[in-house]
Amino acid sequence: MSATTTKKFRDSALVSGLISQDQIEKMVAALRKKTIKQYIDDETLAEAFVKSKELTRYQADQLLKGLTKLTLGAYVITDWIGQGGMGQVFKAEHNFMGREVAVKVLPLQRSTPESITRFMREIRMQAQLDHPCLVRAYDAGQDGNVHFLVTEYIPGTDLRRLIRANGHLNQYQAAAIIARAARGLGYAHQEGMIHRDVKPGNILVTPDGKAKVSDLGLADFMNDSSEDSKIGKIVGTIDYIAPEQIKNPHGITETCDLYALGCTFYYALTGKVPFPGGSVKEKARRHCEDTPWHPHRFNPDIDRELVDLVAEMMEKDPLKRIQSASEIVSRLEPWTHDTRPMQMLSSSDSPWLPPPPSYASVDADMGETLGGSDEFDFSGGESNSQISQATERSLFSEEETTSIDRSTSNLNAPSLLPITPRKTRRERQLMLALLIGIPAAALFSSLLTYIAVATAN
Repeated sequence: MSATTTKKFRDSALVSGLISQDQIEKMVAALRKKTIKQYIDDETLAEAFVKSKELTRYQADQLLKGLTKLTLGAYVITDWIGQGGMGQVFKAEHNFMGREVAVKVLPLQRSTPESITRFMREIRMQAQLDHPCLVRAYDAGQDGNVHFLVTEYIPGTDLRRLIRANGHLNQYQAAAIIARAARGLGYAHQEGMIHRDVKPGNILVTPDGKAKVSDLGLADFMNDSSEDSKIGKIVGTIDYIAPEQIKNPHGITETCDLYALGCTFYYALTGKVPFPGGSVKEKARRHCEDTPWHPHRFNPDIDRELVDLVAEMMEKDPLKRIQSASEIVSRLEPWTHDTRPMQMLSSSDSPWLPPPPSYASVDADMGETLGGSDEFDFSGGESNSQISQATERSLFSEEETTSIDRSTSNLNAPSLLPITPRKTRRERQLMLALLIGIPAAALFSSLLTYIAVATAN
C-alpha cells in the first residue's frame, strides 16, 4: 500500500476534528514499534484508535470511507441506531457535557418552514414534560439545512423488536410495561398532550424491563406536514389506530391513545396484532366493525381479568372505552409486582436487530434528507447499539404505516372470534340477579305445585 493511500483515514480524521495530528503521530509511532512495515495502513491505524477508545467502531468505519462530517451542532455522533419515519437516528455525545443522547435527523421533505415551525412548537411543549415513563426531549437544532431532535438515550430495545425476538411476553411482564406506558401517557394527557401514534415501536424497554414512551406529539408533525389531513386521509400505523381516528382524523382525543395502548397490550400478550393480514382498508374496517381473535387462542395463560381489560381498552365506542390512563394503571396493579427479570438479549445476541443499511442504500434513500452531500452521511458500518429509538417505518406486513382513505364502508372481511367484552357493573348485577332469580323462581313454583298436589290428595 502506498503512502498516498494511507493518508485517506488520517486526512478524514483531521478534517472531522475527532483526532488531532499529535494523536496520529503518537499512534503511528507506537504501532511501528510492533511491526516491520514501512507504512501503517488505514485499517491498522483505525483499529488501534478503536482499541484505545479514542474512536468508536462506527466513527472509524466512517472515516475509513472518507466521510468527515460526524457532528451535529454541539453533538458528536458516536453510533448509528436506526432509521424510521422520523429519519435517521444516532447515538451521540454533547461535546462539552459528555452526556449520551439520541439524535434524530429529520427528513428534508418534512423540513418546510411550516412543518419546522410546528415541529419546534411540539418540541417546546414536550420539553416541558418530565416523567420517568416518557423519553425526555433535551434539545432541537439546525446544522446547515439539517434539522434534528435530541432526546434522552435509552439503552435496550423497543417493545416490537423485543417481542419479535423472544415471542409474546408473559402476563406479568406485559402488564408492567403497559402500566408504565399508561403512567407516562396519563401524565402527558394531564398536561394537554396526546401522543397520536402509540404502538410497540414507540415503547422503549430497558434491559431491566422498565418502559418509556417515545415520540410524544411528533405524529402531528409527521402527519400534518402533508396535505393528507386536509383531504380526508390520515397517516398512521394502521394496526393501532382507533376507529374514531379513522372516521374523523381531526377528532383526536386521549381515548385514541388508550385504544392504541390496548392494541399494543394485545400484541404484547399474544405476539400478534389485533387484525393481521389483509389490506390497509380491510384493517381499517375491522378496527371499526370487528373484534380480534380471543387472546387465549395465542396465549392460554392470560388471566380472564386481563383479557377483559384489553377488551375495554379496545372498545370501539370511545364513550364505552376506559376513559383514563390512571384506571388502566389501577386495573393492572395486581399483575405488576412480578419480580422475575425481563428477558433481554445480550450484545452477543444482537443479530435479531436489523443491520444498518449499506452506504449505497442509505445514500440513495437519505441523500436528500442530509442535503445530498456525502460529506454528511452517517450511514453504514456495524452498529454497537442495542436500542431502537428510530420509530421505524415498518418492514413487516402486520404493522403498516401509510395513508388511509376513510371510505371503507363498502369493504368486506371475514368476522373474527371476538373477545368477550367485560360487562358493565349494571349488566353484571342484572346477569347475577337473573342467574339467581330464575332458578329460584322455578324452584318456588315447583314447590307450590307439589304442595297443591299433596294437599289435594
